[in-house]
Amino acid sequence: MQISKRLFPVLMQQSYKTYCQRNNLKHIRAFVEKTLANTTLSDIEINQIVLAVDEICANLIIHSQKGNPKAEMEIIIECLPEEIIFQIIDFDASFFDFSAYKEPTITGIKKEGRKGGMGLLLVNSIMDEVEVVHRHNTNTWYLTKKIGLATT
Repeated sequence: MQISKRLFPVLMQQSYKTYCQRNNLKHIRAFVEKTLANTTLSDIEINQIVLAVDEICANLIIHSQKGNPKAEMEIIIECLPEEIIFQIIDFDASFFDFSAYKEPTITGIKKEGRKGGMGLLLVNSIMDEVEVVHRHNTNTWYLTKKIGLATT
């Protein structure tokens, strides 16, 4: 994915910066939902995307930042005519090698008796592209959803 090379102008860009605390997930969901309300996406599509962004943010808060109340993350939403790109930036993060991620199977999770482990599988099924870029102790998750006309 070539994030830096845009074929289309950005129709709308919104950003939200917050601390890595679980109770901030509701504010992140509200921000994404409010931003996407200005698009032609259906309520079902909006709910799915909110779920995907929430899952990544929850993983960063719980696993990457361990609930550190001083750690910050930023969500940037760019609406283009044919896609919406979400950048979820985890500052001062340890390296996460997304290319080494192997999607679990439901039977494997059941055999291991795990309660979680399906989040990234869910994100990959909702979004059209998922990429993680690590630069200078910062992980940036790029989630792309292809759409028709992005804004009304």
